[in-house]
Amino acid sequence: MTTPQRRDGDGLGGLRDRSATFEELRGRAIALRREGLSRRQIRDRLKVGNNDLLNRLLEGEAPPEWTKRPNAKDDLRSRAREMRIQGMTYDRIQLELGCSKSSISLWVRDLPKPERPPRTPEEASAIAKRGWEATMRRREIERQQTKLRAAREIGRMTDRELFLVGVGLYWAEGAKSKPYRLAERAVFINSDPDMITLYLAWLRLLGIEPRRLRFHLMIHESADAAEAERYWADLVGADTNAFSKTTLKKHNPKTTRKNTGESYRGCLSIRVLDGADLYRRIEGWWYGIVVGARSTDY
Repeated sequence: MTTPQRRDGDGLGGLRDRSATFEELRGRAIALRREGLSRRQIRDRLKVGNNDLLNRLLEGEAPPEWTKRPNAKDDLRSRAREMRIQGMTYDRIQLELGCSKSSISLWVRDLPKPERPPRTPEEASAIAKRGWEATMRRREIERQQTKLRAAREIGRMTDRELFLVGVGLYWAEGAKSKPYRLAERAVFINSDPDMITLYLAWLRLLGIEPRRLRFHLMIHESADAAEAERYWADLVGADTNAFSKTTLKKHNPKTTRKNTGESYRGCLSIRVLDGADLYRRIEGWWYGIVVGARSTDY
C-alpha cells in the first residue's frame, strides 16, 4: 500500500520526508533544539527546506545560549544609564563613553532628568566665555582654510597677469592727474608692505631702473621713525641715499589712532623720476582695461 502524497496546502511543502506528520516533526525539532542544536543544524537534520515551516516547528522554543550574538552596545547602554542616574549630563556621558548624544538620549530617556545646582553669575559667565572662545577658534580655522585655498587658486602669475594687476593697483592707490590740477607724475603711496613689493615688481616688469626711484617716508611723530626707515630700506633694497627726509605727522590728542604698535611703520611713497610718460601710459592702459571689461560678455 502506497502512502498518499501530501499537498503544499498541508503546510509541509518544504519537507523532503512527506510521510511524517507535523506533530511528529515538531516533537523531533523540539528535542533537537533542547539538545542545543542551531536552526541550521535542525534544518539539515530534518531536511526542512522552508524557513516558515522551520519557524512553526520551533515556535516557543528559546535558542541555546551559544547561538546568541552578543550586543556590543548592551554594556554601553548599561553604563550610560548608571551615569545618568548619578546625575551626569549628556555631554559628560558622551565624553566618558565616546558614543553619540542621540544614542544616549534613546537609552536614558525614561530616566528622570537630573537636577542641576544653580550657577553663580561668575560660573555662567565662564561657561559662556569658553563656548565663545571655542566658536572663535573654529571660525579662525575656517577663515585660514578659506584663505589658503584661495591663495592656491592663483598659482604662478604670467607677465601679462602681473602687468594688468599693476595697472589696477596703481589706479587704485597711485597719484592721478585731475582736470583742475594737471600733474602727470608716477607716485605710489601705501602702508602695506605687500602692496609695495607688488608695485616694485610691476615697475621692474616695465623696465623702470632702480636709479629712477625715490622714496619718502611719512609717519606719526609718536612712532619710531628711525626703525621704520630701516625697515622700508631693507624691504625695497634701496640705499638710504634714495630716501628723502622723513615727514613726521603731528599727533592730535583729540583723536584715537588705530595705527599704533610695532607693526605701524607709516606710509612709503615711491616716485619715478621723469615719470610723465609712464603716467600717461598708465592712464591709457587703465582706460583700455575699462573698455575691454565693458565689451566682455559674462
